[in-house]
Amino acid sequence: MAASFDKNDDSVVVVIGTGAGGGVLSNELAQKGVKVVALEAGGRYLPDDYVNDEWDSFGQLAWTDARTTSGDWRVAKDFSGLPAWIVKAVGGTTIHWAGASLRFQEHEWRAATTYGAVKGANLLDWPIDGAEMAPWYEKAEAKLGVTRTGGRAGLPGNNNYKVFEAGAKKLGYKDVHTGRMAINSADYDERQMCQQTGFCFQGCKWGAKWSAAYTDIPRGEATGNLEVRDRCHVLRIEHDKSGKVTGVVYADKDGNQHMQKARVVCVACNSIESPRLLLNSASSMFSGGLANSSGQVGRNYMRHMTGSVYAAFDKPVRMWRGTTMAGIISDEARHDPSRGFVGGYELETLALGIPFMAAFLDPGAWGREFTSALDMYENMAGMWIVGEDMPQETNRVTLNTDVKDKYGLPAPNVHFDDHENDKAMRAHAYKQGSAVYEAVGATRVFPTPPYPSTHNLGTNRMSTKPGDGVVNKWGQTHDIKNLFISDGSQFTTGASENPTLTIVSLAIRQADHLAKELSKGNL
Repeated sequence: MAASFDKNDDSVVVVIGTGAGGGVLSNELAQKGVKVVALEAGGRYLPDDYVNDEWDSFGQLAWTDARTTSGDWRVAKDFSGLPAWIVKAVGGTTIHWAGASLRFQEHEWRAATTYGAVKGANLLDWPIDGAEMAPWYEKAEAKLGVTRTGGRAGLPGNNNYKVFEAGAKKLGYKDVHTGRMAINSADYDERQMCQQTGFCFQGCKWGAKWSAAYTDIPRGEATGNLEVRDRCHVLRIEHDKSGKVTGVVYADKDGNQHMQKARVVCVACNSIESPRLLLNSASSMFSGGLANSSGQVGRNYMRHMTGSVYAAFDKPVRMWRGTTMAGIISDEARHDPSRGFVGGYELETLALGIPFMAAFLDPGAWGREFTSALDMYENMAGMWIVGEDMPQETNRVTLNTDVKDKYGLPAPNVHFDDHENDKAMRAHAYKQGSAVYEAVGATRVFPTPPYPSTHNLGTNRMSTKPGDGVVNKWGQTHDIKNLFISDGSQFTTGASENPTLTIVSLAIRQADHLAKELSKGNL
């Protein structure tokens, strides 16, 4: 029986957002007997509601509130109102993610130490490392049912993978397989095995892919300790004279405003909305926004160095059939500055349907070269590049006071300039990705510019010293002891791996810490 808590109950933990961070945190706390009110700006959809159609699904799930962009990144030119393709719904972007679940490599926890001074980069070592995170990664892999971990078999390879693997092996790559995926290769944890439908980004209609929407959230509600309020958009976080947060003000689906009191507030709204909420919660005591004595709230926005490579062949590949991202080459994820950049990147299989391919292959293009590429769609194979981008103080989320949302609050502006390291890495990845396909007879290759990215990281980063970031090693803000950050915005650096597994691991660890601190009366 789902709980219902009074708005004046100041013993509850309020969690804002229900994705990989907030959804997992809410459930983990509820399982430990902690009372939780989770507020979600979007609606509630389950596998029966998901739509196996790219544009219809985008209309159903995407966060399309007003946003603006600036900077030299390609996305600002091609998709100026959509810097990120994230989900506005219970379960957050775990509905849309592809399922790739990779642990950080040891050197990526210590980027500043490993890479040394990189001009223009604001590198910092994490206050935690692989040894500290290993048991939490193990718990997260079991929760998500990650393949190739815990004795779970890998997924089968589709045609897109077979082309990818054959090319990789011809180039001498060794670390090539169908990946560590939070998609069941066999029935597991009350979820059935993958049916290879191919609409992984549109919400898994089979529930084979892990999503907080139909695992952690309902399980948390079943404890009687979790109340989820959907279509409730948090406008600001309130605090008392001592600077402790006391609750949140939110607008319900009808636009009516409510105050929910809280003992602790945990912010898990993704790396754009989380800093925006802290900045929009400025007060006379916190004139620069909450938890922002360092001036670091909103700064060091990272989105991963990305891009894609598609290739056409003389025979059909039908890349859209089967699990979208079950294929990875990890050989280039090493740190090897002899390639002309620090950090590394992964190459992962990717397929887009014709509607998205037409929008993303070469945004704004038309004419014979573009249309002939789409004519070859059946014969195409595709991959996505994901690499470590450099944190820069100037890459940041700020408030755009000229553009307001429907509640009259300033919209977020996302400013991003590619770092020289990002550009060098992307050029190398385009070359290697093209070579993979050329090695097995591609007739044309299409290096494709970055899309609106789902991997939004940084903006409330973890740091040992309060002056270097926003939160400590537990995600607790340096400035306000009962205010926590629980999403990817706490990332100190981005690493080269898809971030969800690390976000989930940090959420499980944070829940354990929070429950202990609450029981000791420290919060």
